[in-house]
Amino acid sequence: MIVRPWGDNNPVPVSIPHKNKYPPLGLMKISTYHKMLGDEVVFCKGTNPSLKKEKWDRIYIATLFTFYWNITIKTIKYYLKSVDNSKHIFVGGPMATIMAEEIHAQNGLEDITIIKGLLNKSNILDENEYIIDDMVPDYSIIDTTKNHYLNYNYPVSDAYFVHLTRGCVRNCDFCAVPIIEPEPNFKKYIDIKQIIENVKNQFGDKQNLIIMDNNILASPNLEQFVKDIIDCGFGVNNNNYKYIKDGKERVKKRYVDFNQGLDARILYKHPEKMELLSRLAVKPLRIAFDHADDDFVKIYTQCMWLAAQNNIKELSNYILFNYEDEPSDLYKRLETNVKLNLEFENAGYNTRIWSFPMRYSPIFGEHTKSRKYKGEKWTRKELRAIQCILNATHGVVGPKYSFFKKAFGESIEEFNKLLWMPEKYIIYRNENIQNGNTSRWNELFSQLDKNSLNEFKALIGDNVFIGKRSNNKLIAELLSHYI
Repeated sequence: MIVRPWGDNNPVPVSIPHKNKYPPLGLMKISTYHKMLGDEVVFCKGTNPSLKKEKWDRIYIATLFTFYWNITIKTIKYYLKSVDNSKHIFVGGPMATIMAEEIHAQNGLEDITIIKGLLNKSNILDENEYIIDDMVPDYSIIDTTKNHYLNYNYPVSDAYFVHLTRGCVRNCDFCAVPIIEPEPNFKKYIDIKQIIENVKNQFGDKQNLIIMDNNILASPNLEQFVKDIIDCGFGVNNNNYKYIKDGKERVKKRYVDFNQGLDARILYKHPEKMELLSRLAVKPLRIAFDHADDDFVKIYTQCMWLAAQNNIKELSNYILFNYEDEPSDLYKRLETNVKLNLEFENAGYNTRIWSFPMRYSPIFGEHTKSRKYKGEKWTRKELRAIQCILNATHGVVGPKYSFFKKAFGESIEEFNKLLWMPEKYIIYRNENIQNGNTSRWNELFSQLDKNSLNEFKALIGDNVFIGKRSNNKLIAELLSHYI
C-alpha cells in the first residue's frame, strides 16, 4: 500500500503476490487511517512497474507466512527507490513480527520500519492517539472495479471481516499467535455491531461474516457474541441476504465462518457452547484436529457428535501433519472423519465433515524461509506422495468413505505402502493399474524383506532417484519404476 501523506505523494499498500483467499485486513485499516488524514492511498498486489517509477511518502507491505521469505524480500527491495528514505517503507504482519532481525540483516533493508504485532495502540505509525486496529476496513482498495492497480480478485471479499477477541490462551509450539498476539493481551470482547454497521453504511451490505479470531471459545463472552451476531442478521433463522440483480431484488442465504477453527478441548469440557453456536448460520464449523493420540481423538469425536446432535450440518477441520506425528497418524485422523460421516448417515443426521490436511512449516530455525521442512518421522518421498494425493482432491478430503479408501488406501498398511509408490503411479492411478505397472511394482515391493526394505527406503527417502544404484536385484528393478 503506497501513501502520500505529506505532500504530492501518498501511501501505497502492497500485499505479496502469492495467491491468498482473504484480503489484507491490516492494510485495509491502514488505508482508512490515511484517508481520514486526507491522504491518497493506492493498493496493489506485488510488484507494479508504474507505481515503482513514482516517489511515494510511504509504502506499506503486508507479510504472511515465513515460507514466503524470498518473494517478500524481493518485493520490499523492488520498492526501495520509490521512497526518499527507506525508513518510509513499513513492513508488518506475521513474517515481519517473527523475523524482524533477519529482514533488517538483508542488504539495503537495514533502515526500513518493521511493525511487530498488532496496530492496537496509539503512536505506532505516527505520534497521535489513533488506534488503527479499531478502524473500519477500507473495502474500496480491494474492489477491482474501482482500483485499476489491483488485478487480483480475492476469493472471499463479499464478507464482513471481524475479530470478536484478540489473542489465544494456548501456547502451541507450532503456532505464531503467542508471538503476534501474546496471551497477556488477550482481549475477551469486541462489540462488532457498530463495526458492521459502519462497513454497511460506507461500502454496502456484505453477504457473509468471517470471524478471524484465534480462540474465540477462550472468552467467557460467547453467549453475548452469539447474541451480537444474530442481531447483525447471521442467526440460523434470520440469515436472508437481499441484493439487486438485473434490476430485481433477490434473496440468498448468508453464513458465519469461524475461519481460524474452534478449540475442541474447550467444547469437550463445555458442551453447552455447541448449543450456542448452533443458533448461528455457521457454514462450516471448523475444528482443529492436530493430534492423533487416543485421548484427543476421543475429545474430537465427541465434539463432532455434539455438532451433529445440534443440527450443524457442515463441519470442517484442519489436520496438521509433518510436525511431531508420523504418516500413520495422518491416516488415522482422516479415517476417523470418514467413519464419523458414515455413523452420522446411519444415525439419520445430515452432518458431513470435510478435512483439510495442512503441512507444518516451522516458524523458527533454518527451515523457516521455505516449505522444505521435513518432520523427524517423515521422509521427503512420503511428503511428496501426500502432495500428489491431495493434488487430485484439490487439498480437500471429502466425506465419502469409498473415495477415501481409493485415494489413501484400505488400511494404514496399504497407505504406508502407497506413499512409497512412484509418483506417476499415484497421480495417474487408473492408467497404471490398467497397464500393469502398479501390480508389478506391488509384486516387487511385497517381496522385500526387512533389510531390503530399509535399504530401499534409505535410497529413495530423499525423493531423488537419478543415479541411485543397488546390488539387490529386487531393489534394482524397483528403481527402474522411478526413472
